[in-house]
Amino acid sequence: MAEVRLGVIGVGNVGLMHATNLYQKKAEGAVLKAVCDIRRQRLALCADLFPGVSGYAGYGELLRSGDVDAVVVAVPHRLHSRIAREALEAGLHVLVEKPLDVSVTEAGELLRTAGQSDRVFAVMLNQRTSPLFRRAREIVRGGLLGELKRSVWVVTNWYRTQAYYDSGDWRALWRGEGGGVLLNQAPHNLDLWQWICGMPVSVTAFCNVAKYHRIEVEDEATIYAKYQNGATGLFVTTTGEYPGTNRLEISGTLGKIVLENSRLCWWQLRESERDICYGSSEPFPQIDYDYQEFAVTEKESGHVGILQNFTNAIRFGERLLSPGEDGLNELAISNAAYLSEWTGNREICLPFDSGEFDRRLAERSARSPAKRSAGLPGKRSLAGGRAEDGQKRWQVQW
Repeated sequence: MAEVRLGVIGVGNVGLMHATNLYQKKAEGAVLKAVCDIRRQRLALCADLFPGVSGYAGYGELLRSGDVDAVVVAVPHRLHSRIAREALEAGLHVLVEKPLDVSVTEAGELLRTAGQSDRVFAVMLNQRTSPLFRRAREIVRGGLLGELKRSVWVVTNWYRTQAYYDSGDWRALWRGEGGGVLLNQAPHNLDLWQWICGMPVSVTAFCNVAKYHRIEVEDEATIYAKYQNGATGLFVTTTGEYPGTNRLEISGTLGKIVLENSRLCWWQLRESERDICYGSSEPFPQIDYDYQEFAVTEKESGHVGILQNFTNAIRFGERLLSPGEDGLNELAISNAAYLSEWTGNREICLPFDSGEFDRRLAERSARSPAKRSAGLPGKRSLAGGRAEDGQKRWQVQW
């Protein structure tokens, strides 16, 4: 295939950024051919910004148009799975924004459809392009830390104002967004947490609703995780602190790594701590270790990197950095965290009863109030540097 013709379904904040990146040909071999949005104002804006690109008010019309080979799905969360399924069934390659859906039940249906298709299916987990997180994964999954003992991730620099939550009639509602910080901002970190350390076998969570904002979903959450080998993990996140922290520490029997301030610090023991614990005659031994630091030496490619990888997978069969099925893992963690909070902070074993989660979410969704949207921002705020500003905003912030 000489080039991949792409359509972007949903041109809100992140969708407009994807469309801009594609129109500016930042992903080699990809070309923007169509956009789709139910809001006429958005289509009018895109007609001005992207001359020659087709605009559709209905995604079904776009899927049947023959204009595109692939689509990027960037609509509100609850529509991700449905539209992605229909796109796959229409014979199109699909890149869906995170999360795959608000529920592992719906996400599972999407994965079954993808499994029956020969199309490329990926999820926008753009922080996997970070060189530091890739290096951390190599160290941990490669056994260089020995057996995992503990991980602690404090990521409290996802700051958002009330104006952010008021910017859309679907935001911060159970019936709309389907969750708060765990479902909107922290999926990147939940994904990286399991990508590096593996999936936990259980989680216990405390999800604080409206602690810092006038919303009906959580803006602060703490997750305590257990792993098969007895290791534990702690994950803390919020949108209500400033300046906030982004610090990941992982320890094992052969040392520890710490990621913070654009650096990875690695203390590598020369002998297993477990061997020393039971083999040393000294009560307070000084254990020899080697110390290394890795700084960011290459630019994080972020969203463009995933778009490029997706395009290369279609054209050349390149291995996906964020295959669609991987999106189920982080969603399972956040669903289990909600279920823990809703059931008296009990320990939830994975896999969990997704039917119980769906019922409890439906109850909350039924009670969600109507909310008026703040409307369409001005053209300058949408387009003037938005792709570049957005790219930076959604990259790893230390």
